[in-house]
Amino acid sequence: MNRAMSHDAVPSAHPIIVFDGQCVLCSANAQFVLRHDGRGHFRLASMQGEVGAALYRRFGIDPADPESMIVVDGERLHRDSDAIFAIYTGLGWPWRALAGVGRLVPRFLRDPVYSWIARHRYRLFGRREVCWVPSAEYAERVL
Repeated sequence: MNRAMSHDAVPSAHPIIVFDGQCVLCSANAQFVLRHDGRGHFRLASMQGEVGAALYRRFGIDPADPESMIVVDGERLHRDSDAIFAIYTGLGWPWRALAGVGRLVPRFLRDPVYSWIARHRYRLFGRREVCWVPSAEYAERVL
């Protein structure tokens, strides 16, 4: 499924997590999702790829300078801390419970923290020279 696709052809049966494939933290989160998503609920796309960049543009975000990781669920967009909660809720127990606890923190407090980490992600966690590539067992879940 790694063939080129237009954003109109992006599959919508599963929520799609669009992440920075060069960011060490973001790639680690993508690997965490693949390991803990036993139902195969999510698909992943890096912002550096055609599908991820098209999804960013679809929602008015510059893929060359994104301010947030996003989760696209059909026509619905989750961004900032809500994207993280959408992911952990979608992973089921026990991650859903942790997301519920995290949602107790008001968005006006959690989103600035998320934004600060997102802006400084390379300095804090590092940057890969090339995008992370999944192992063969997960390749069909990465767009």
